[in-house]
Amino acid sequence: MIMKAILWDNDGLLLDSEALFFELTRSVFSGLGFELTTEYWGIEYLSRARRTRQLARELGMSPDLVEKAVEMRDRRFFDALQRPIPLRPAVRETLDALSGRFRHAVVTGSPREKVELMHRHSGLEGYFEQVVTCDDVEETKPHPEPYFAAMRKLGLGPGECLAVEDSERGLDSAHAAGVKCVVVPNSLTRMQRFEKAYAVEDDVSGILKHLA
Repeated sequence: MIMKAILWDNDGLLLDSEALFFELTRSVFSGLGFELTTEYWGIEYLSRARRTRQLARELGMSPDLVEKAVEMRDRRFFDALQRPIPLRPAVRETLDALSGRFRHAVVTGSPREKVELMHRHSGLEGYFEQVVTCDDVEETKPHPEPYFAAMRKLGLGPGECLAVEDSERGLDSAHAAGVKCVVVPNSLTRMQRFEKAYAVEDDVSGILKHLA
C-alpha cells in the first residue's frame, strides 16, 4: 500500500516542550523539598503514562502540597507558552522536504489550546492538515484511539500512514492502531524500550530514508 500521510507526535518530537515541562516540574518539586530525577520522570511519566499527581504522592507530598505543586507548574508552563518553544533538531527542514509529498497530522496528548499556542509562536502553523489532541478522544496514548481518530479524519488506513514518536507510550499507541512507527528518542525518553518500532532514528530527518 502506498504511504500517504505522516502522523507526528508533538511534545518532545517537534518541539522541546517536553524538556521545558519536565524542568518546570522538577524546579517546583525541588522548591518544595522533593527531588525529581530524569530517569524517574522518563520511565514513570513519559513511558508508563502516570500523572504528575501520582508521582508527587509517591514521592511523599501531602494532598494539599500536590495541588499546590501542580497548579504552580501549570501556571509557569502556560506562561512559557506565550513565547516560542525551540523546535527539535531538523524539524523544519524535514517538514519542508516532505511538503506536498505527504499529508501531515499531529497526534498528541496535549490540550488543543496549548498545541495551538506552541505552533503559533514557533512557526509550525500551516504544516498540518489535522491535529488530534486529548480534547478529541476519550482515551489518550498508549491507547490506540488517538491514532484511530487521526486516520478517520484523514480518511486513511493504517497501511497508508507512518507514525513518528519520541516515547514508548506513543509507540505503543501507534502499534496498537496498526501503524508503523519510527521513534526519535530525546534526552528524557532514550532510556525506554522500542522493540516495536519500525526504526529508531537520531533526529526526525531519519524518516526520509523510510519514505523513499
